[in-house]
Amino acid sequence: MKQKSAEILCIGTELLMGNTVNTNAAYLGRELAHLGVNVYRQEVVGDNPQRLRESLEQAFSRCDIVITTGGLGPTYDDLSKETIAAYFGRSLVLDPPSLARIEEHFRLLNREMTENNRKQAMMPQGCTIFPNPNGTAPGCAIEQDGKLAFMLPGPPREMKPMFEHYVAPYLMEQSDTKLVSRMIHLFGIGESALEHKLHDVMVASTNPTLAPYAKSGEVMLRVTARVTQGEDGESLLAPMLETVRQAAGEFIYGIDIGSLQNAAVQKLLEKGLTVATAESCTGGYVSKRLTEVSGSSQVLGYGVCTYANQAKEQLLGVSHSTLETFGAVSSQTAKEMADGVRRLSGADIGISTTGIAGPLGGTEEKPVGLVYVGVSSKYYNHVLELHINPRGDDAREYIRYIASSHALHQLWKAANMA
Repeated sequence: MKQKSAEILCIGTELLMGNTVNTNAAYLGRELAHLGVNVYRQEVVGDNPQRLRESLEQAFSRCDIVITTGGLGPTYDDLSKETIAAYFGRSLVLDPPSLARIEEHFRLLNREMTENNRKQAMMPQGCTIFPNPNGTAPGCAIEQDGKLAFMLPGPPREMKPMFEHYVAPYLMEQSDTKLVSRMIHLFGIGESALEHKLHDVMVASTNPTLAPYAKSGEVMLRVTARVTQGEDGESLLAPMLETVRQAAGEFIYGIDIGSLQNAAVQKLLEKGLTVATAESCTGGYVSKRLTEVSGSSQVLGYGVCTYANQAKEQLLGVSHSTLETFGAVSSQTAKEMADGVRRLSGADIGISTTGIAGPLGGTEEKPVGLVYVGVSSKYYNHVLELHINPRGDDAREYIRYIASSHALHQLWKAANMA
């Protein structure tokens, strides 16, 4: 399969109405790119067989592969299999192993299986069936006349494992090339500034390529190389990775690390360090993000939300005079909060946040978006002053999220210095 092209067709009226966020298309687009499959279009179509048939015909007029998600359920409006099977001129036949797995699924749940669930075991004749250990709807592939259709369930927790375990290997077996890539994670530099530093490299790069991706408060660079079977992709990527390190190494916090919280927890585990958090304006956001990471229980044993001044004084030992003189939102308070939670918990590193998340509470002297992040440790002591620009209707949430990102970055930095 040389440079095959694909389109993604997500099926479900709930997607069109906005009742469900379509995360499947983004996931499939990324994964297909890794496999060297060019994605031409992504489309959403409702649970209507005529419109689905039209979308399928149009997609196959432009590409070789169509991947669908959704419409494999037991109800009357789940018609993906019926419509796609008809497109290929195939009938649906009962697949006994699929039926047995569905029956076992209901038995384990101690629930009665209704007759309409048998519909999910009806599969297009001659298709390749993909079992679904995470739900009742098996997926499948139909290959005919140079065209290939994959039918996957809609729920991401069912779709993603099925793609990983069945669709990706299916495609790789037919391909003589693949894409290998590394994701460089950077914090503290904007997308435009980073693009300026690396503009000439990005424009000139062909294999590997270098492309920026922005997310809230940080930037990622994807380095991607196309390699033939047996070719060493890492050797192609290495020079570009070094070029980026030379140009922007001070902002890199990890490669293929996933997130700031992953980077912080991994560094703490690597160094055998612990952290404690004292949060005001972020309201536990820093601890929340840390505890999203498996293994965080080994490094985070203590976190407090000291929103009120009284809590800052009584729990953390912030002096009354500091609060009276400088206010709760100040570098002095942030420092004493970080020192206090470190002392109280016995952790190696104390992290604090205090600020004005808005929309109320700001003044000309201390506007909404002013946040202080404190770090207390043997290795690195610092108070970072932030001026986060409020954005849109979710400005409060944005300020809290960006503040927590800076706190996690400061934590990573402190652990890195140990």
